[in-house]
Amino acid sequence: MGINLPQPFIGRNDQIKQFLMHNFLLRASKYLLQPAFNSFNNALHQPDVEQERLKTKIIQRLTHTRYGQSLGITKDSPWSAIPVVSYDDFFSWLEQQQTSPKQSIITNEKIHYWQQTSGSSGAIKQIPYTHGLLTAFTSMFAVWAYDLLHHGPDFRTGKTYACVSPTLGDRPGGIDDTDYLTGPLRWLSGHFLVRVGNHFPDGDAFRWALALALLQNPDLEIISLWSPTFLTVQLTFMAQHRHALITALGDRLDDTRRKALEIDPIDWLKIWPKLKLISCWDQLFAGEQARALQTYFPGVFIQGKGLLATEAPITIPLIKAGGFVPLVNQIVLEFMTADGTIVDLCKVQTGQTYQLIISTLGGLYRYRLGDRLQVSHWYAKTPCLALVGRGDRVSDLVGEKLTEEFVAETLNNLGLVGNIGLCFLVPVPGTQPHYVLYLSSGAMMAIAGEESTLAQQLDNGLQRSFHYRRARQLAQLGPVQVMTDGYPPWLTQGRWGDEKSYCLRIPPSGTV
Repeated sequence: MGINLPQPFIGRNDQIKQFLMHNFLLRASKYLLQPAFNSFNNALHQPDVEQERLKTKIIQRLTHTRYGQSLGITKDSPWSAIPVVSYDDFFSWLEQQQTSPKQSIITNEKIHYWQQTSGSSGAIKQIPYTHGLLTAFTSMFAVWAYDLLHHGPDFRTGKTYACVSPTLGDRPGGIDDTDYLTGPLRWLSGHFLVRVGNHFPDGDAFRWALALALLQNPDLEIISLWSPTFLTVQLTFMAQHRHALITALGDRLDDTRRKALEIDPIDWLKIWPKLKLISCWDQLFAGEQARALQTYFPGVFIQGKGLLATEAPITIPLIKAGGFVPLVNQIVLEFMTADGTIVDLCKVQTGQTYQLIISTLGGLYRYRLGDRLQVSHWYAKTPCLALVGRGDRVSDLVGEKLTEEFVAETLNNLGLVGNIGLCFLVPVPGTQPHYVLYLSSGAMMAIAGEESTLAQQLDNGLQRSFHYRRARQLAQLGPVQVMTDGYPPWLTQGRWGDEKSYCLRIPPSGTV
């Protein structure tokens, strides 16, 4: 005769089984990740050797491509035989490769897919993803994950929400952290992830689904996202809809967490009492947003993300390094000074700022990424690099990536450039990041009384950019404002009346 156990007891037994399984998988993960970490750690002690190894490998591969042959590259060619290029310089070669996918135009590796990222004037850049590039991303994740398991908080469940930017309406969605993974790590990560669908009619529908998923996981330990505002916006949504969420969840929400959700303000650590890590941007404008996030989760380890471009993984945070170290065994890094001199990784100087040039096993060679990095300090024999600016006049509060060219075109379409005086679009960080359009006196007189209409038109114009539109749909960015009364001091210093002034003005460091 069977024994009818009380339901709470059965639930507790299931929780114990799940805990033991996750604990076993965490130990297995650490074992699986350790070789990649050890290899990388050794590379940090001899970065010059690793960089030369990669250069030799890239030169050899180029000899088998039409691009390399057009440059006269042989296996004995010097690295300088490869020209430094921008995306526009290299576009025709990328286009040929897309048109003839089975030919070795820029790479002799199979291209698994093309990933999109923003280009100048809001256009889309297409970046090829090969096995070599995907291996670099997987290696980056392996090193980062092992470092956290070995040197970070005492993880017990490993339960993780890895942010994915959803598809809203009929637009393409983004990618989450696990889309960069290959092999066993991709399979293993699936056992720890909190999953949410990726196609929703609008931002509110996505936030509702995400709220339900997060609230059903009291053992959540890790939140990995990009912009900190993604999480603060989600928490605000959950606070505003708490009663509807409580009703929808029913007995899937235990009494303790239900009561915590009903109290105002919500103590979020009572909602996720096991939360140990939030991984997010914390450089440039995101620094203030990350600090604000810490007030929601006091005591939780908030770790800044390294520089991860669509083109390649660049840097990762290491706990013992106290900063961001470059992927010296996966990509070639070169640095351009203000006067155009190109410096190798091991010859950079502490405190100096450089524009980044990368070469990858994915088909990009001496490619000007444009981001500006500063050497903060050294770890082992490798410089640690902090992001201090996006390249070529790009503003990026929460991932919207507005370029100078695109902003100028948008303002020109509204008749605001060259006709009624100067105007500048300025990013404003804070708990609700947004943009402000500052107008000169001539422009203010011309649009008097029409400020709100102009602001709406400008916001609509900027939403032609996919990344800006998505940030607005997800409420990570507030609407554009038009300022007709007063200007920041830094904006008025020698700029008004200068015909070469930029339409996109990014505040100097320390002014916001």
